[in-house]
Amino acid sequence: MALSDFDLPALAAQFTAWRHPASAAVKVLRRYFETGGQTIDGPQIARDLRARLDAEIPLHSTAIAARREATDGTIKLLISLADSAPRGLNILSSASTVECVLMPSHRADRSAGCVSSQIGCAMGCDFCASTKAGVERSLTAGEIIEQFLWLRTENLRLGRRLQTLVFMGMGEPLLNYENVLAAIRRIGAQELGTLGWRQITVSTVGIVPGIDRLAEEGIPLTLAVSLHAPDDDTRSAIVPTGRKYRVADILAATRRYQQKVGRPVNIEYTMLQGVNDSDAQARLLADMIATENRAGRVHVNLIPYNWIGPGVSGRIYQRPAMERMARFAEILTERGAIAHFRRTRGDDIEGACGQLRETVAGK
Repeated sequence: MALSDFDLPALAAQFTAWRHPASAAVKVLRRYFETGGQTIDGPQIARDLRARLDAEIPLHSTAIAARREATDGTIKLLISLADSAPRGLNILSSASTVECVLMPSHRADRSAGCVSSQIGCAMGCDFCASTKAGVERSLTAGEIIEQFLWLRTENLRLGRRLQTLVFMGMGEPLLNYENVLAAIRRIGAQELGTLGWRQITVSTVGIVPGIDRLAEEGIPLTLAVSLHAPDDDTRSAIVPTGRKYRVADILAATRRYQQKVGRPVNIEYTMLQGVNDSDAQARLLADMIATENRAGRVHVNLIPYNWIGPGVSGRIYQRPAMERMARFAEILTERGAIAHFRRTRGDDIEGACGQLRETVAGK
């Protein structure tokens, strides 16, 4: 086990077994997190305890296999896992790598991070690269946390602070529920000097039981729902889980989440030319969330499609013209919706929304 695999009670129990004070666990983990997992050295931690940790518990079980930086400053990391092995000169094993992304803010001192929850994805969204090879396995809590730590290390190098974290990378977080929640509890823990709950967003394709389960946790996380269409026929054609969870059922689950947690919900909507970008679909989407809009509880994030080549079905998608996307947004706002375009970041390194894969070629 690496240090990333320990939560506070587990590390305290280990220290007790070593005949060290259990109270040292919070000091060690706090130092570990604040340095991006690079060291636990510090005057507040006893030298003999540091020596024992160095000898028996490694800081990491993962490593950075590749790093790419976009022209806009976005950084994409390919993380090799404990079972990784290089295959070929330019592509690493898809069964043992995962990607995460750092997006520097327009503010010089801040950044946002995006982490993955699974190797690949089983959801089959036809316009998303992460699902092209299916899902290999779910990540452990420690593997998720180490993505956060590697991103925090990048921030320290840049002189920035990792302000927010989104679970919007590879995989469906609510199908890796236990590990994702365990990672969130540590990443959001104030006593460990990390982000805080309200700085974390969990994205789901609309797993209704998972949304309800997350609401019962009572943690004030932001929920993002990848809707991508306001009607079941369109949605099920591009998001296969739409055949199991209807749009009305997903929106009902978001209402229950809001009532329980008291946090706004983001509706994620990837704009696909000739598929989900019509005036009629904009009106339908606005009408379906009208009640929540009046309370300011739902924000629609409009995402210009990012190129991935043929989808799982073989279909080629295109980004709508700017005029068409602007009109779609205008209809939403005219009908009372709160709508924003998500700025495309890192698309020249395949690091934008929908482009994360299990491999990085050419780097």
